[in-house]
Amino acid sequence: MRQYRRFILPLYLLLGACMPVTPAETPSRAATVATGLPPIKTFAVPRPVPASRSNTDIARDFLELSFKLESGRDIPVFTRFEGPISVRVTGAPSGNLQSDLNRLLHRLRTEARIDISQVPSGTGPANITIEAVSRADIRRALPMAACFVVPNVSSLSEYRRVRRTPAVNWLRLRKREKIAIFVPNDSPPQEVRDCLHEELAQALGPLNDLYRLPDSVFNDDNVHTVLTGFDMLILRAYYDPALRNGMSRREAALQIRDILARINPTGAGRPSQRLERTPRLWIEAVQTALGPGAKSGERRRAATEALQIASAMGWQDHRRAFSHYAMGRLHQLSSPEIAEAEFRKANLYYSQSNDTSLHRAYVASQLAAFAISNNQPAVALEMLAPSIRIAARHENAALLATLMMLQAEALELSGRASEARDIRMDSLGWARYGFGPEWAVRSKLREISALNPLKRPRL
Repeated sequence: MRQYRRFILPLYLLLGACMPVTPAETPSRAATVATGLPPIKTFAVPRPVPASRSNTDIARDFLELSFKLESGRDIPVFTRFEGPISVRVTGAPSGNLQSDLNRLLHRLRTEARIDISQVPSGTGPANITIEAVSRADIRRALPMAACFVVPNVSSLSEYRRVRRTPAVNWLRLRKREKIAIFVPNDSPPQEVRDCLHEELAQALGPLNDLYRLPDSVFNDDNVHTVLTGFDMLILRAYYDPALRNGMSRREAALQIRDILARINPTGAGRPSQRLERTPRLWIEAVQTALGPGAKSGERRRAATEALQIASAMGWQDHRRAFSHYAMGRLHQLSSPEIAEAEFRKANLYYSQSNDTSLHRAYVASQLAAFAISNNQPAVALEMLAPSIRIAARHENAALLATLMMLQAEALELSGRASEARDIRMDSLGWARYGFGPEWAVRSKLREISALNPLKRPRL
């Protein structure tokens, strides 16, 4: 289940963003407008980054993803679809849903080697039904969800009737035959696409998320917004003929190493990193610090606890980086100097891995904002150029638009007004995909423009 998408590494520089909540048992436009904004932009050919870790580590990840729920409860047996998988779309889908679904299904067929295809909505039931409904309808069904996936139903109305029965309990499944995905039809196009990627991946395969994964949508930090090379490898393994419905974890463990050796030979010779499991105390501290409902003091105490745990664990990976990032977020408005220092520490830890370039692009948006505010355009431009390329490769239009708007302000500060206008105009098409309605796009423009010291009102 995607609970408030983009809740960990938010794109919003000064505005509050949605944050994570405690995981539940449910896993979780038009081409032009007459408003003066340019046409919406979308990504063309996918360029996923291949999985770069040891097969030993990936085998461990596969088992933990496949045999646990996000809540930590054990899944007793392996389940998947057997035979060709049919997908249909019902409800009132938004304008970009079909094209994004087409691209995703093509990737699943070519990269994960899954026999999956769409059928017309009026031809009867399908294995997977994607129902597009309003955000309000989704939250009435599951208050903390932006979108979600449920077994053994085909509509939201059917889910409401059986939601408290064993029929929709993932732990009772022995095979997958009918699953429903509920996505919003009144959210920005990127939000809908992100839901499609995560929920369809969970409908097909693993139901768990792991904070230790730096290169996956199966991670509650929500850095990655589309399925990665690692994710496609996991799904390909999930549908390997050597696995079958009803297998225990032990039985799957006896097969997964041979499967990975066959489908991912480059991972066989890589050394294992064997990252420690993420303690529940750290997860709960992060969720309190950045989730809804907590008061300011509680958030600060929780962020401090998360950082203390990360330090005590001796982490040098992306989880330590994120602990600093969370602290920076919570000091951003009250103590900008502390926030900037924490973002720099986050960037330092993220820089120690080749799998965290997208994480660094998020941090670059924060550090570049400080640089622009301090009238240091050259510093901002140096950080922004590589981050823009990374955001584009990872198909994150909201992050890409934010970085380009920051780049435009830095260019303007440098006296390069013509370049700034071109970059700013180019950013708007991506912003329309990433942020949605005109008011949201223009709000982002105003927010970033306010960072420019030349545009601040003189006192």
